[in-house]
Amino acid sequence: MTTFAELGLAPDILRALDDMGYVSPTPIQEQVIPLALQGGDILGAAQTGTGKTAAFALPLIQRLLPFANTSTSPAKHPIRALILTPTRELAIQVEESINAYCKHVPVRSLVVYGGVNINTQIPILKTGIEVLVATPGRLLDHVQNKTLSLNQVNTLVLDEADRMLDMGFMPDLKRIVALLPAQRVNMMFSATFPEEIRKLADSILSSPTFIEVARNTTAVTVTQVVHPVHHERKRQLLSHLIKSRDLSQVLVFTGTKLGCNRLANELNKLGLHADAIHGDKTQQERIKALDAFKAGTLRVLVATDVAARGIDIEALPFVVNYDLPHNAEDYVHRIGRTGRAGAKGEAISLVSESETRYLKDIEKLIGNPIEAVMVPGFEPGAADMPAYDARPPRGERRDRPERGERTERPARSERPERSESAPRSKPAASRDALFDAPYEPGSSQNDAPAPTPVRSGPRKPVAALFRSPPKPAGQ
Repeated sequence: MTTFAELGLAPDILRALDDMGYVSPTPIQEQVIPLALQGGDILGAAQTGTGKTAAFALPLIQRLLPFANTSTSPAKHPIRALILTPTRELAIQVEESINAYCKHVPVRSLVVYGGVNINTQIPILKTGIEVLVATPGRLLDHVQNKTLSLNQVNTLVLDEADRMLDMGFMPDLKRIVALLPAQRVNMMFSATFPEEIRKLADSILSSPTFIEVARNTTAVTVTQVVHPVHHERKRQLLSHLIKSRDLSQVLVFTGTKLGCNRLANELNKLGLHADAIHGDKTQQERIKALDAFKAGTLRVLVATDVAARGIDIEALPFVVNYDLPHNAEDYVHRIGRTGRAGAKGEAISLVSESETRYLKDIEKLIGNPIEAVMVPGFEPGAADMPAYDARPPRGERRDRPERGERTERPARSERPERSESAPRSKPAASRDALFDAPYEPGSSQNDAPAPTPVRSGPRKPVAALFRSPPKPAGQ
């Protein structure tokens, strides 16, 4: 087994890793750290949960040690490393990790992002810091206000470059790169590599080493299951699963900000302590919800993909796809938040008829079928179910970059094409009556039988389950 000491890291950094309980490097850390210590450009294919933050942060910190000193003079602490992330949550997480790695070395770091008063960040910048973690828009705000200088940056890291592309940050990235010294080390990490990302890499990186680790695969420690259900009964099924199985620390993904708020409110009405995070929430609201969820005082956290980027919770047991993502690779990112570092996790997907095509894409990407399990009383072909309406819900839209970072909002011509929304719900009165109906066949949801597997022989396509549901016992 390879150790961190064998990778060439300094004793004081190894002490910090030992304090954090790090035992051995992950595959991407084992490959990236020695190359980064040598100062070469790196293009990494890595997704959430692979340990890529430590992979780029540890060698970055060690390369700054010759410049670090205990002087309090701001001139002695210019920004030498810049790390760009697409979201506030990821920026906060990265800076927290860097701060922990620097426990025994005099390297200073700071994170800047939109959604909070810029004036709170300026005093710390004036004291001098070596490592700056930032979202693109807020960084350009500081540049425009002349509250920081990038003329001594010797290392640039782009984390989750594909998400930056999705959020329309390419123009901002080009402006930022143009402000940096030509002689520097560059590292770019992305889970996917569309043509635009390849072009960006060609324009920034110089003869990079390509490192690919566990791309578009799911951890073997994560149990994946699909529960076919009519769209109108998803909320009731989610509540039933949480209550009957006594689940806690459940991270639930929805496709829209409106749906995120609505689901959290409805779960609270059903007696489940839930909160929502999405792009329209203030930074203080999001941090409060995340802290409560990490502490275990919040049972359910409902999130959109944009807001959930960077959520890193040790031993997170459950991830629920309330709405299947339209991009199959986002499914891998979502469930990658559970089953980390060898821990067991469970990924549950509630799939309606209109989402079976997305499920097919997901199974094709991960290279394996996902077991479909019918939950008694929630079979999609139940006789008392209303006709399925596949129209999208009015007013709902996919999450977009956070408010408060005006320069990060993509131009209209640069925004990605809007994806098809989730199926439209029934009118409020009939929908509420449906969700509030008592669970069938039992008199109590908590006394309901465990989910029953759909298949015992060759796998039956999930789409077929909506057309020919199994008949109730005794008929």
